[in-house]
This record gives sequence, C-alpha cells and structure tokens, in this order.
Amino acid sequence: MSRNSTCSPRVEAFFDKDTGTFTYVVYDDVDGAAAIIDPLLDYEAAGARTATTSADAVLAFVSERRLKVEWILETHAHADHLSAAGYLADTLHAPVAIGRGIIQVQQRFKTLFGLGDEFVADGRQFDRLLVEGDQLNIGPMQVQVIATPGHTDDSLTYVIGDAAFIGDTVFAVDTGTARTDFPGGDAHCLFASIQKILALPETTRIFLCHDYPGSKREAQPQTSIAEQKLDNVHLKNGTDEAAFVQMRLQRDATLPVPRLILPALQVNIRGGRLPEPDANGIRYFRLPLNKMGHDAQ
Repeated sequence: MSRNSTCSPRVEAFFDKDTGTFTYVVYDDVDGAAAIIDPLLDYEAAGARTATTSADAVLAFVSERRLKVEWILETHAHADHLSAAGYLADTLHAPVAIGRGIIQVQQRFKTLFGLGDEFVADGRQFDRLLVEGDQLNIGPMQVQVIATPGHTDDSLTYVIGDAAFIGDTVFAVDTGTARTDFPGGDAHCLFASIQKILALPETTRIFLCHDYPGSKREAQPQTSIAEQKLDNVHLKNGTDEAAFVQMRLQRDATLPVPRLILPALQVNIRGGRLPEPDANGIRYFRLPLNKMGHDAQ
C-alpha cells in the first residue's frame, strides 16, 4: 500500500557550485527504494571535457546505503547543466522519466541545431513521458506528477509524500522565479504553475533545483510554502498575474544567455546522452551562430 499521503521520505542533496545545481536522492529508509532527481554531468567548457565526478558521488551514496534506484527523474530539459541521466541509467539499470512536453522541446532544438534524421524528436530517448496526474512507485512510496510549465514545455513537479521537487519553477526567496524567455516559455503559464505549488499542503517540503547564494549565504536546497508566499521577491504581498507577467518579461529581457545552454540542450534532449561519435570516433557539439540571446539575428 502507498504511504504517499503521510510519508516523509529521506532526501539527500548534492550541490554543484559551478552551475548552482542540486541533485537529489529521495529514498525510503525501511525499504531502501530510491529515485535520483536531476543528476548532473560535469562539463568543463573551455576544453569541452565531460566528467562523472558528481554522478559518481551520487552512486557512492546509493551504494553505501544499499539503495535500489527505481527511477531517474528529470524535472525538465535543463539549459544550465548537462544531465548524467544516461550514465546513471546504464550503471544502475534504472529507467529515465521526464515530462511529455520534451517532445516540443526536442522539436524546437532539433531545428536550432540542424540535427538530421538520426535524431527523432518524439521522446523515445526517455523510458517514460509523464503528464499531469500520472503516478510512479518507488517501493512503498508513490510519486504524484504535477505539470508545471512556463519555464519550459516539459517542466514537472514531483510530489513524494511531504516532499515536492519543483525544478526551476521558483528559487530561494531572495532569487525569485524562473525565466520564461526560452523557446516555449510563457510567463502566464509559469504564474499558474506557481499557484499549483503554493496550493500544496503547508507542511510540504519544497526542494529547489538551483540556488545562487553568492558569498552572502550557504546554498539552500529546501524552502517552504509559507516562506515562498511571504518572502519570495517575485511573489510576496499577493502579487497578481498581470504584475508578475510584467515583471517577468521586463526582467527576462535583461538576462544573459545561460553559459552552458548550447552543449546542455544537445545532451539533455537526448536523455542525458552525448551525441553519437562521427566516423573518426570523436563526438561533437553544434554551435548555431547568432541565434541565441535577445539580439539574435
């Protein structure tokens, strides 16, 4: 029987300072069943070199606790870091799930990157495409899937007992909310998605996908619904939809292109896998010139 309505799963957070990204292992202490959420593949941009140091730290934790990873869950196709979902799936023999909106994300970026027939934009690179209301099982725990688009088409929130993993929908209260200027982004949709999250029970623990603390504080993986309602710089004082959308559009127009968006999307639309090697055995990323940013040609 599912304990989802009352359980409080254990959550272990792993933070990548370079990209401000959290990866989570959520698990049942008794059963040992687990899921990995938003795993990260290390990437050194100057030399175009990948490494599995961060993912291996997650694997070491899983091994030490003798956990059985039943799902690898992506909250969305990230634009700011490369996913290690493919590496972990091969190592752990666990399926990878993401929102069905990934198909729209794939179609847009297949065109941008000029990918050929070898890349099929129908979501087949993932084991499960999820929509609002879907449920997954992690041992005795149940995962409730909430569609929370606005930042991207495929954005999801995973609710597991009293824990909600919300992707890029909101950030720490001093940072605010997600940008909506990526292809498929929509500030109105983001506002509606945030309302879904804020309507969860007050006892819900909210786990962030990113934090950017700078030097003023430590990175913060967890926040609360009450804290978001009271103190989020983009939401406090009952900000209405019109004001939120105006703020979001004005702010988005000033934001730089994420540093790793071009390599990240080429991996993340492939289910966390690198492009196939060319005949010479070398893998390549494609870099579309003058196509990113608010002044793109």
